[in-house]
Parts: sequence; C-alpha cells; structure tokens
Amino acid sequence: MKINEATALVTGANRGIGRALAKALLERGAKVYATARRPETVDLPGAHLLALDITDPQAVTDAARSAGDVDLLVNNAGAGFGGTLLGDPDSLRAEMEVNFWGTLSMVRGFAPVLAANGGGAVVNIASAASWFPLPGATGYAASKAAQWSMSNGLRHELAGQGTLVTSVHLGLADTDLTKGLDLPKVDPAVVARATLDGVEAGRYEVVVDDIAALFKSSATADPEDFYTRLAQLI
Repeated sequence: MKINEATALVTGANRGIGRALAKALLERGAKVYATARRPETVDLPGAHLLALDITDPQAVTDAARSAGDVDLLVNNAGAGFGGTLLGDPDSLRAEMEVNFWGTLSMVRGFAPVLAANGGGAVVNIASAASWFPLPGATGYAASKAAQWSMSNGLRHELAGQGTLVTSVHLGLADTDLTKGLDLPKVDPAVVARATLDGVEAGRYEVVVDDIAALFKSSATADPEDFYTRLAQLI
C-alpha cells in the first residue's frame, strides 16, 4: 500500500516508537489517528487524537466506530513490567493482557473496517524477544512470542479480505523506558522508517536491527550457541 494515501491508526502514540511512527506517517502524507489512554499527552500537530485503552473492549469498539476510514492499523501499544515466569503472576497476566489480548482485540475490532476500506494492512510491533527470552524479562518474551505467532495466524485469516499483516522486530529502542540500560539501542525514527518501508513493500516481517537479526537467525540453531554469541555482542 502507499503510505501517502493511507489513513492510519497508531496505538500508544504519545511517546517512543508509537510517536515516531505517527510522526513518520504524517510526514509521508498519511491521515493519522494518534491514540493513547491519555490523548492529552500526545504532541503531534496534524494528528487526530483519540482516547484508547486497548485492554478495554468498549474503548476498542468506540475507536473502530470513530475511525471508520482506517486502512492501516498500527498496533504499537505494549507493556513490559519485568515479569518472570516464576515471579509475580499478576505481572505476567498484565503483559499478556496488553501485548497479546489487547493487540488481538484491536485486530478483531478493526478487521471489518479494513475490509470495508479495501483490505489495507495491520502492523504489529513485536520484538527480538519473540524468538528468545532474556533474563529478567521472560514474561514479556512469552507475550511477544505469542504476538508473533498471532501475526502469522492472522495473516492466514485476513488473507481473504486482502489485508497485509506485518510483524516488526527489534532489540531495544532508545526510549524513556530503556534510558537506564547501558546496551545497544535503535533510534525510534529508524524503527518507524523500516516499518513504513516494509508496509509499502508488502513485507510480512521487518527485522529492524542487528540484535533482532541475530535472534531471528538463531531461532533454529542450538540455543546454547545463541546465548554465547549474545553475551559477546552486549
């Protein structure tokens, strides 16, 4: 699809990757609905602001009704609470509620909208952690693995209405959430550019940076080899 002819909705557009995506969409000529739980925190001149909590089914229904011209759904909103699989189960459930169930709720709510507008595209911002978990964030990784599998499944289920499903994977983005981590990070603007280029090219999957490429290429190898290589990289 052509971004300059698109009408896009971006979740979690108030900061980080979501804001970068909404900004890049505007710069490329798209109409943009920028959503957040608190839309007053969104600073994007030219965007149409909508209040949206993706874990609230009624809010998703209302958004689909308000933005009935959308043909590009960008599921960026996500959560990472540092939950571990043997740790606080409430953190695990919360991460899965946002990253898997919230994302799926958006796709279910907007699938008829996309169909009515010619098919369009769905973008799910996933993670390198979709393929391998890192210590201290195993719950997040499980939720992102589920999101990646969901994207692959939705690609089959939405093919009949002509909807492209693109899954985007990266290591750490340079955002407020990661400012305390002394690790390689990718600029959110780079993520946005790679994502939109991927959509225009009809890509099923976008691997943004070297970290994500390492995770992806190691997915079928011995995990011991992967963790040894990762330790050398970071």
